[in-house]
Amino acid sequence: MSDAPLLAARDIRKSFGAIAALSGVSLTVYAGQVTCLLGDNGAGKSTLIKILSGVLQPDSGEIRMAGEKVAFRSARDALDRGIATVYQDLAVVPVMPIYRNFFLGREPETGRGLFRRLDKQKAIRVASDEIARIGIEVGDVHRPIQTLSGGERQSVAIARAIHFGARVLILDEPTSALGVKEAEIVLRYIRHAKERGIGIVFITHNVHHAHLIGDTFEILKRGAMSETFTRQSLDKDALLRHMAGGNELARLELEFEA
Repeated sequence: MSDAPLLAARDIRKSFGAIAALSGVSLTVYAGQVTCLLGDNGAGKSTLIKILSGVLQPDSGEIRMAGEKVAFRSARDALDRGIATVYQDLAVVPVMPIYRNFFLGREPETGRGLFRRLDKQKAIRVASDEIARIGIEVGDVHRPIQTLSGGERQSVAIARAIHFGARVLILDEPTSALGVKEAEIVLRYIRHAKERGIGIVFITHNVHHAHLIGDTFEILKRGAMSETFTRQSLDKDALLRHMAGGNELARLELEFEA
C-alpha cells in the first residue's frame, strides 16, 4: 500500500441554514483498504458522501485526490476523477437486461451520425467478462436485472463501477436490506475490489459487517468525527460500544436498574 492516500478530505464543513450538518470532518482513504464510516441516523454520513461524490459542495475544507487538490461541481466531476458511489437504492431499470443496466447512461456505440447505435455485441461481451472477473455468477446477461437477488444487483453495480475506472468506491449501506446469505455475497465482492487496489468507503449501521471487512473505522456523531480506530486496536464488542455510545448506554442501564 502506498503512503499517499487516494482520497483525503480535510476539515469539511457544511450547513443547511442554521443547522450544521458537518463540523470539521476529515476522512482518509487508501488504496486496497476498506474505511468503514459508522454512525446513527442524522450523524452526517449522507451529507459527507454527497460531498465526496460531487452531489453537494462543502462550505469550507478541502478534498485531495492522490495529493492534488480538487473541487467537484457535479457527480460527473467526481466520476471523472475516479470516485464512484453505489447507493442502497440502485439506479437500475428492472425490466432491462443485465448488460444494458451495466452500461446504463454510458453505452458503447457503433456507426456514425444517423447510423450510430448501441454496440450490442460489445456490451454483452464486456458486461459478461467484467461481471465474471469480480467473481459474480449471474448466468445469462440477457436476463432482466430484476431476476437477480439484491446482493447480486449490488455486486453487479460494484463490477460496473470498477469497469468504468473507480479508484475510490463509496458504498452506501449496501447490506442493510439483505439477509445473511445476500450480505455475504456483497461482502465477498467488496473484498475482491479491495484486493484489486481500490480504496473503499463502506457506510453501514451493521457492526458485524464492518468489523468483518474493515481496515479502519471512522465514527461520526452529530456532524463531527468522534473516534478513529484501526482493526487491530479494538474488537467487535468495543466497536459496538463506541458506535452506540458506550457512556450513554451505561448511564441508561444504571437508571433502569435503580
